[in-house]
Amino acid sequence: MLNQNLSQKLLQKLSPQQIQLMKLLQIPTAQLEQRIKEEMETNPALETASESEDDFTQTEGDEAVPTVDTPEPNDDFDVEVPETEEINKDDDVDMSEFYDEADEGVAEYKTKDPSEFADPDDENKTIPVAVSSTFHEFLEEQVGMLNISDREKAIATHIIGSIDDDGYLRRELDAIIDDLAFSQNIMTDEKELKYLLELVQGFEPIGVGARSLEECLLIQLRRKENPTTYTEIAIRIIEKHFEAFAKKHYDKLERSFGLDSQKLKLVIDEIVHLNPRPGSSFSAGMSGDQFIIPDYIITNNNGELVLSLNSANAPELRVSNSFRDMISDYKRAKIKSKSQKEAILFIKQKIESAKWFIDAIQQRQNTMIVTMQAIMEMQYDYLVSGDETKLRPMILKDIAEKTGLDISTISRVANSKYVQTEFGTLQLKSFFSESLTNDEGEEVSTREVKKILSDMIAVEDKNDPLSDQKLTEYLMEKGYNIARRTVAKYREQLNVPVARLRKEL
Repeated sequence: MLNQNLSQKLLQKLSPQQIQLMKLLQIPTAQLEQRIKEEMETNPALETASESEDDFTQTEGDEAVPTVDTPEPNDDFDVEVPETEEINKDDDVDMSEFYDEADEGVAEYKTKDPSEFADPDDENKTIPVAVSSTFHEFLEEQVGMLNISDREKAIATHIIGSIDDDGYLRRELDAIIDDLAFSQNIMTDEKELKYLLELVQGFEPIGVGARSLEECLLIQLRRKENPTTYTEIAIRIIEKHFEAFAKKHYDKLERSFGLDSQKLKLVIDEIVHLNPRPGSSFSAGMSGDQFIIPDYIITNNNGELVLSLNSANAPELRVSNSFRDMISDYKRAKIKSKSQKEAILFIKQKIESAKWFIDAIQQRQNTMIVTMQAIMEMQYDYLVSGDETKLRPMILKDIAEKTGLDISTISRVANSKYVQTEFGTLQLKSFFSESLTNDEGEEVSTREVKKILSDMIAVEDKNDPLSDQKLTEYLMEKGYNIARRTVAKYREQLNVPVARLRKEL
């Protein structure tokens, strides 16, 4: 049985402009330029200030002339149409929203002057891009130097394709044999594959192509240019006693090889100076991933912090002059056809879209500035001194209350953003931390406790490292009432191993 009922519901829906703003807020500077280019490709009504300036060139007499011949507008909107296509005034397109009542012309929609936000010394700077070969391309280049057949080169290249970014071959040889048979119709066996893998393991960087950490270390030890007696012992340790070495059971190694602590230390030094991730060392030096583009720049002017946006964050966008001229021509036209109405509807849509995007960029700039200014006020002591112990406890809610913005908005601003200070380029998220109370009842940042914890570990006696219990006791002596399990959690967050694994000879 069908029933009809009336009900009222209160729903909150995001407008397209709000969705666009949220997406723009969370992208960093390095991606903003690409996002603007994508918008300009889809919307011809949007342009940058530099593009509008390029529309004109200088003659020898310093008189600016257009680069493209533009016909003068006439009363017919530059199009002659039959009278049968003429539209009534009632069907005309309302374009009043695009006119500026002050000068009776088409309003010029554009972002604010970027100099209000940008660093004046940051003009004409571009984002650096490193151009180099990748890790796998570097390995493939070395395949061409081998004196082997084309078939063997194809197999060696396939092996290289199975090597990960750390330089390890994680796939089983049987799986690679199957891949070659199905994908390249190359039949091979394990014996041939091992032979070619040994050739690849002879490539630079040393240790590449290993199937385990033990094999990676052995390759490097065996290829050492000036091997010593300690090198030979190091090879035997990796081959026969790797677990004891990994767990730092040095007393067991001393008994097994009849060495004292001093000689064992020389053997261990042979191992610890090897590279456990040969591929990552190449990538760190050759890829462009290490470049960080700061979104903010903070300078210290005699104790006064001055904030500016990276110039790439404040591009000057505007509605294309040609589109504005077409609106003016349409308004002046005495006779308007249906085709002109369709064209002006398209122009209106593109101008509205450009206006929305310009407003979103403007709101992004304002939101970023307001948020960072609030962070600067709360973390003034830290930004002036660079001392992490002066970092105040601060969460997203604190900045949201200070700025009047929503917590989700603050989260999007802090996401993947960096600020350049005189102490280095810092991630915006690093300013946020939880709080705990010391013996004096004061709230201190957990970052402060972590800094003290890392300093204590840095100066500890490596022959007898501090246990989590001892670290807890020392922190309590300094007035930080903290549990041992919390110390263990902070130590793990700092990527510091347990005391036994920090022991050195």
